[in-house]
Amino acid sequence: MGWTGFIAAFAFFFLSHLLPVRPPLRTALVRVLGQGGFTLTYSALSVGVLALLIVEAGRAPHIPLWPWAAWQNHLALAIMVLACAVLALALGRPNPFSFGGVRNETFDPQRPGLVRLTRHPLLLALALWSLAHLIANGDMAHALLFGAFGAFATFGGRLVDKRKQRELGSNWGALSEEVRQQPIGRIFKSAPACDALRLVAAGALFQALIWLHPVVIGVSPLP
Repeated sequence: MGWTGFIAAFAFFFLSHLLPVRPPLRTALVRVLGQGGFTLTYSALSVGVLALLIVEAGRAPHIPLWPWAAWQNHLALAIMVLACAVLALALGRPNPFSFGGVRNETFDPQRPGLVRLTRHPLLLALALWSLAHLIANGDMAHALLFGAFGAFATFGGRLVDKRKQRELGSNWGALSEEVRQQPIGRIFKSAPACDALRLVAAGALFQALIWLHPVVIGVSPLP
């Protein structure tokens, strides 16, 4: 089979992310599913196709690029803890600057939370996830896979910024500047009790990923 399955899964992944968010199709899907239903369906599809892509990367011809060492797994796990924390603190919260925000009309620029550090926390979580897995996998297929995701997470924010600037007009610059003026300490002062619960959820997510990894991917992430 060679590289065929990996290339096909890669193409399917990007098509499944590009087509549903195009304005005509997105509008039609939201009308049928509702905004919440669309977000849930799109998220489930993304996770499913991502799992397929990772499995196909494991089936691709193994071409080593750098040797494996035990410290790589330890470092990858530490980075994944941080990625889970970023995801838990950002998911389902208002964020008018990026995709994935909910109830954006309630966003308070004086209590921006994680948005004070980055306008695109979900992309930051993706970048950390990509880096962790790139460190732990030194073959060509996984380097292409996680390198591509890392590049998208690193540079994709610029594309999102341009789209959001068109949508928000002059409000984008004013809102962005107000957020930048807030103290770094406002990251956790917006809702400390809620943030604590989210960090507990991040720990549960990390443990679930550790348990599911050998079941879904076929490889344990533990050293």
